[in-house]
Amino acid sequence: MRLPNAPDVHLTYCLNIHRGETWPENFAAIREKALAVKKLVCPDKPFGLGLRLSNAASIQLAEPKALTDFRAFLGANGLYAFTINGFPYGQFHGTPVKTSVYLPDWSSRERLEYTNRLADILAALLPEGVPGSISTVPLCYGKPLWLTADRTDRAKELDPIIGNLAKCAAHLDDVAERTGRTIKLALEPEPDCAIENTGEAEAFLSWQSQSEEFRGRPIGVCLDICHLAVEFEDPEKGIQSLAYSNVIIPKVQLSSALRLKPTRAARRKLAEFNDPVYLHQLKVRKASGEIVSYADLPDAPEVRTADGPPGEEWRVHFHVPLYFSEYGELHSTRDLFTPALAKLLTSGVTPHLEIETYTFDVLPPAAREPDVVKSIAREFEWVLAWLGS
Repeated sequence: MRLPNAPDVHLTYCLNIHRGETWPENFAAIREKALAVKKLVCPDKPFGLGLRLSNAASIQLAEPKALTDFRAFLGANGLYAFTINGFPYGQFHGTPVKTSVYLPDWSSRERLEYTNRLADILAALLPEGVPGSISTVPLCYGKPLWLTADRTDRAKELDPIIGNLAKCAAHLDDVAERTGRTIKLALEPEPDCAIENTGEAEAFLSWQSQSEEFRGRPIGVCLDICHLAVEFEDPEKGIQSLAYSNVIIPKVQLSSALRLKPTRAARRKLAEFNDPVYLHQLKVRKASGEIVSYADLPDAPEVRTADGPPGEEWRVHFHVPLYFSEYGELHSTRDLFTPALAKLLTSGVTPHLEIETYTFDVLPPAAREPDVVKSIAREFEWVLAWLGS
């Protein structure tokens, strides 16, 4: 949907909240869930979709008949598609995902072929005059050698990634020339990845923009407010810094993380969020300001140390609903959603806003609402009020 107070900004929610790894399953979720959300949120206006397609689903939807039928369905039901979450390549629900969500990464041909296919699909669905975006893995999981090693090792690891990104950028240029549809790729910084914060995104993309093969190419950043919160970043400052460096922001994802003072009671409560499906990176800020990283909640420090309680504040990569503020001793990072940030996001720094809460199925039962459609509608209500729309 277009924002009433910023008509060039499109707001949606990511369909990764709904189970489904095949196109028939994705289409069923759109018919049964997304249309119900539209009825509650904007019944009389076009409603934009934030698609999530696995590799298998993308192959099925790319078939000409499936694509034609879906395009007709969108038009008949007041829907349009403008962004795709191209981060999870494989299964995303109902089985342990953890670090496999980053695979294949940008060193692989499979990631390139998948992303190019998503671009072709989106180009066939985009309304005229509406820009498209595809969010993707921030290069790879972990801190690879090329960040710290000598030039030989750096080239060995980085060259395949750069090569595949360059090929994808060329494909997006070709799509624009053939179809008239502009689609931008957005690397999504995430804790403990090769690019995990705005500073690393800025450094990587500013450096790439100076190379001939990337100059003027459609690659930027998808900023997830939950991820920035886990990094103890100020999202307003991060966005302003990227804009100052001429790094494009094709999409911003709206979601909150968990935060807590690590008392014994709070840590016991936090155990309820330790699900076996998703990776929940933890950042611990010490009283000194030092930030210590833990790969997942099971790795969290559970005992007092010689220096006292383990840290001053913990932040956990667990996407909680924006209307969620606290759960016992646990709190969300919703306070980062300031009026100043709302003003910035409606000023033209990004064309796409996407509500990115996919964890309703793994929330503790006491924190979960039984009706996911009503939960999503509550998120829209909260976001629209915050944005002043």
